[in-house]
Amino acid sequence: MTAREKLNNKLSAGLHVCVGLDTDFSKIPEYFKKEPNPVLAFNRTVIENTKDYAAAYKINFAFYEKDGIEGVKNLIETIKLIPEDLLIIADAKRGDIGNTSRMYAESVFNYFNCDAVTLHPYMGFDSLQPFFEFEDKLNFILALTSNPGSADFEKLELNDGRFLYNAVIEKANEWNIHNNIGLVFGATNSSELGRAIDSFGNMPILLPGVGAQGGSYEDVLAIFGNKGKSNFIVNISRGLIYCDPTEKFPETLREKILSYVNL
Repeated sequence: MTAREKLNNKLSAGLHVCVGLDTDFSKIPEYFKKEPNPVLAFNRTVIENTKDYAAAYKINFAFYEKDGIEGVKNLIETIKLIPEDLLIIADAKRGDIGNTSRMYAESVFNYFNCDAVTLHPYMGFDSLQPFFEFEDKLNFILALTSNPGSADFEKLELNDGRFLYNAVIEKANEWNIHNNIGLVFGATNSSELGRAIDSFGNMPILLPGVGAQGGSYEDVLAIFGNKGKSNFIVNISRGLIYCDPTEKFPETLREKILSYVNL
């Protein structure tokens, strides 16, 4: 099953939540810290209690790479825990020239066996082409991100009156010859999302920024719903995985993700 097929199956079922596995040892409930491998035990609990309601999982590589070889082992074992019919996004924000980019692509897709990756586009087409050549995968290109610093470059106005992120969206459409490109568009930018949505074409949209960063899941639903579009997933990390510090965490987590599914 291709990455796009995995995603479309979940979207067709009305599922739009992408669970962010940005696991921080200092923030997990204390009772997990008694386990031989606290991070993996925590991730297993998160996956077991969200897998029936999630459209995808996004794993931020930095939270694992910081722990060296043990962290990479946890990353690999976490990926193995995710059911095969669910999209796994490597949030690695890759993008480099020539053979370097090819090695990154082979790492994410062939070694870690992820279905999708996040990419930054500012070195141009040749820096991303090796990823696009994996036709059965998905590549989410950063367009307008959810952080305050996105205004530094992504919202720079061009000579023709467009913003830089608009040009990125246009290029992503041009590059999407294998139908394996998507966009990252921050949910914190709801007004920009409303203006840009018609330019997305059939590309799937990954929207971070809901919850701790201030984005609204309801706003995203309304914006896409008003256009009759459903090709989006909303990443929720801290708002889900740190929803309860007590031993009631599994039950609270199920209730939390269901609250989004039932909106």
